[in-house]
Amino acid sequence: MAVTGLVLIGFLLMHMYGNLKMFLGEHSFDFYAEWLKGDILYPLIPHGWFIWLFRAFMLAAIALHMYSAVTLWARAKAANPQAYAAKKQLAQTYSARTMRWGGVILAGFLVFHLLQFTVKATLVKGTADLTPYKLVVAEFNVWWLVLAYGLWLVAVCMHVRHGVWSAFTTLGANTSPKARAVLNGCAWVVAILLYIGFMIMPVAVLTGVLH
Repeated sequence: MAVTGLVLIGFLLMHMYGNLKMFLGEHSFDFYAEWLKGDILYPLIPHGWFIWLFRAFMLAAIALHMYSAVTLWARAKAANPQAYAAKKQLAQTYSARTMRWGGVILAGFLVFHLLQFTVKATLVKGTADLTPYKLVVAEFNVWWLVLAYGLWLVAVCMHVRHGVWSAFTTLGANTSPKARAVLNGCAWVVAILLYIGFMIMPVAVLTGVLH
C-alpha cells in the first residue's frame, strides 16, 4: 500500500510538471506530448513502446494499491468487527477518515480524465483531430469542467496529504515527535504543490492567459 502509493504520488508530480509545459508554448507542449509516445528509451526499446510499458506499469500500481486497500480493510474489519470508542482515535483528520471513499471518487474521475485526454471518447468541447495543446485549451475553456477538475483535485490532494503521511509512517520514518512534525509538513507541502501545479494551467486557459 505504501510503496504503490508513493509510486502514484511520484507520477502525479511528473504529470503536473508535464502540464506546466503548456506555459512554454504550443510547440514545446506538443513536442513533449509526442516525445512521451515515441522516443523515450529508444533505441533501447522499439520506437513507441515506452508509453505502453509505462501505462502497464501504472495500471499495475493502481490495481495493487486498490487491492491493498481492500485487503487491509477486510483484515481490519475481521480483527475488529464491532465498532468501539477507541476506533475514533485511529483517524483524526478528515482526509484520513475519507481515504476509502476518496479513493473511489479518484478512480471514477480518473476514468473520465483518461477517456477525455487519452482515448478522446468523452471530449466536452474539443475534437479528436486537435493537437495536444489545442485540445487542452478547448477542453478547459468550459467553466464547469474547470470547476469539476478543481473539486476533484481537492479530493486528490486530501488523499495525497494523508497518503504521504501514512506511507512514510508505514515505512518507519515516524520515529519521534520531530519526525512526525516533519512528515506532516512534507505531506502538506506535496498536497498544496500538486493542487496549485495542476490548477494553474486550467485556470490560465479559462481566463485567456493560455489560448
